[in-house]
Amino acid sequence: MEGFNLDLSDQPESLEQILVDCRDTLKYGVRTGHPRFFNQLSTGLDIVGLAGEWLTSTANTNMFTYEIAPVFVLMEQLTLKKMREIIGWPNGEGDGIFSPGGAISNMYSVMIARYKFFPEVKTKGMTAAPRLVLFTSEHSHYSIKKASAALGFGTENLILLKTDERGRVIPADLEAKIIEVKQKGYVPMFVNATAGTTVYGAFDPINEIADICEKYNIWLHVDAAWGGGLLMSRRHKHKLSGVERANSVTWNPHKMMGVPLQCSAVLVRERGLLQGCNSMCAGYLFQPDKQYDVTYDTGDKAIQCGRHVDIFKFWLMWKAKGTVGFEQHIDKCLDLSAYLYDKIKSREGFEMVFNAEPQHTNVCFWYIPPSLRGMPDGKERRERLHKVAPKIKALMMESGTTMVGYQPQGDKVNFFRMVISNAAATRSDIDFLIEEIERLGLEL
Repeated sequence: MEGFNLDLSDQPESLEQILVDCRDTLKYGVRTGHPRFFNQLSTGLDIVGLAGEWLTSTANTNMFTYEIAPVFVLMEQLTLKKMREIIGWPNGEGDGIFSPGGAISNMYSVMIARYKFFPEVKTKGMTAAPRLVLFTSEHSHYSIKKASAALGFGTENLILLKTDERGRVIPADLEAKIIEVKQKGYVPMFVNATAGTTVYGAFDPINEIADICEKYNIWLHVDAAWGGGLLMSRRHKHKLSGVERANSVTWNPHKMMGVPLQCSAVLVRERGLLQGCNSMCAGYLFQPDKQYDVTYDTGDKAIQCGRHVDIFKFWLMWKAKGTVGFEQHIDKCLDLSAYLYDKIKSREGFEMVFNAEPQHTNVCFWYIPPSLRGMPDGKERRERLHKVAPKIKALMMESGTTMVGYQPQGDKVNFFRMVISNAAATRSDIDFLIEEIERLGLEL
């Protein structure tokens, strides 16, 4: 970023310099809205969503009370109710709130579960509860581990569950570990099922997990931050079969639905738990004798005080697209992932991480340069292959042509993880990606 002065000055700069700063910021930033940006789960730039974000900043208000954000509060309530209906909870009953990202939404779910079973922890701390244990997939998002640490459970009390070759939780392993925990005198309290894992895009078998949770009276949370958007699609919503049995759900419209960052919701089947868990009754904000129904004040059920208005851009996009428009968006992205899979599964120089059609838009593969194609599998080949994806990624970034993520997983060396959530992407962009990987990796 040579020539871009990031230092802050004591004296104001000219309007001309401010405009230069704006141009430089966009020039040196990554264009995440570009149809060939495949690096993250959140991509694209919807023009209606952008307009909603601009108008939100113009309003410059806070979501904690109805009296200063009446329209936004009503929008949030109605949209959350619609999302609960789509999940399958009767009449959309329950509760929910928009939070600053899926990690916080997941943390809310753990807090609410603890409050449900051990409400005295709110006032007396963790000493008021027995040793509590949480369960999640070995492929789940790291935010569950963060929540266990931040909320005082301790990471040693988060049990990781085995998965099958596609990255889905094995229910029998869950039940075996619940029994083991109970035999030690501990209390199994919370199970997280993932609907769309970050790397493989796997969907845990929610119904089978729900059966076990009901049997042992354990809170079931579904982290659908990445996969929740599939509920909008009649073709793909079956992948979340059983989600209506969850006690809570995380759903990030800023991922698969293309809403500008940030836009994440935690939805709770039982009304009143969010309020009970988080309420502190601050008299200078939440006066009980206001001239309106104070149940519209959302601030006391949030862990934040100041809360950004994340609802308007989402509500406006839903108005512009309709549910059908979101469905078309979801279907198109999954069709593109199937197109990519079909193109490379038998193509020379490509190996799939697993030979099965993608469950989500995640397509995981290795590119094998010509120098490695005749080499027998072994330590040397694995060590050299491990370096291929990072090198190609670095060359991509130097050339500025496209961007796709990579990572190792378990005993597997670095592989590419392709994800598609941008409605602007086309088959020609997929073709370009394949050819660019081949071009950049040819001499490795």
